[in-house]
Parts: sequence; structure tokens; C-alpha cells
Amino acid sequence: MVPSATRSRRSALNCKPRPYRRPVPSRREAVRMLVIDAANVIGSRPTGWWRDRPGAARAFTARVRATVAAGGLVVPVTVVLEGQARKGAEEADVDGVAVVHAPGEGDDTIATLAGTHRGSVVVTADRGLAERVRAVDGRVVGPSWLLDRLED
Repeated sequence: MVPSATRSRRSALNCKPRPYRRPVPSRREAVRMLVIDAANVIGSRPTGWWRDRPGAARAFTARVRATVAAGGLVVPVTVVLEGQARKGAEEADVDGVAVVHAPGEGDDTIATLAGTHRGSVVVTADRGLAERVRAVDGRVVGPSWLLDRLED
């Protein structure tokens, strides 16, 4: 009979190595900050948002806050509004969701936030903005990533 210590060494030597698999990030993956290019995300779906930009921004912000409250997104979350959409939601930080009004171009505000909060995740499909975010070690996900997670 082979001693158990020898048996375990043999089985360890004879086993095939398992390939390394990078863990898949969960839906609740912790991020330093989630920054949302609201104009880009809202504009990615033809919902008639162009008829009432403030109303679309108000509804979108409410959905983001509901999703955070339900645990579907991890705080902190920042929604950046620009132009007429700024009238739809006041600048405020409510339950981990901050609304920021861009004084000019939303892209400039988002790039500044991403640079200030290294490792941020920015939701946008804007290629130019995506390059600026990646240049400061940020990560970029498309609008569908967020829209698929939002509460109705």
C-alpha cells in the first residue's frame, strides 16, 4: 500500500494544469466612480427625447437613481448634463448619484472628472471622449452596458 502523502504527491504531479481564467467582473463590480455622458446615453435610443430634452434628462436621472437604490449600480455615480437637458435635473448629490451641469461642452467636464478620479468608468459612445478618458487611465463602456442595467 502506498502512503497517503506519496499518493497525493503523485496525483498532484500527474494532473493536467488548468488554464488561468481571468475572473469575469460582476454587475456590482466596484469602481472608483461611474461617470455618465447623459446626452450620449439618452441620445443612443430613438425615444423622442429631442422633443423634450429637460423631460428626458429628468426621467433618465430618476431611472439611474432607482437603479442605484435597487442595488443595480454601485455608488458613486455622476450624471453629466449639458445644454437644455440641465433644466431637467438640479445639480445635487442624492443617495450617491450626483448630477453635474456642464458649463459648456459635456465632454470637457467628463474628461476632467475622469482625470480627477483615476480609474473611473465612463459611459459613452463618443470616440473622442473615450480616447481622452483612456489617456487618464479611465475605462469606457458603451450606452448599452448602462441601459441594460437600468430599472424601468
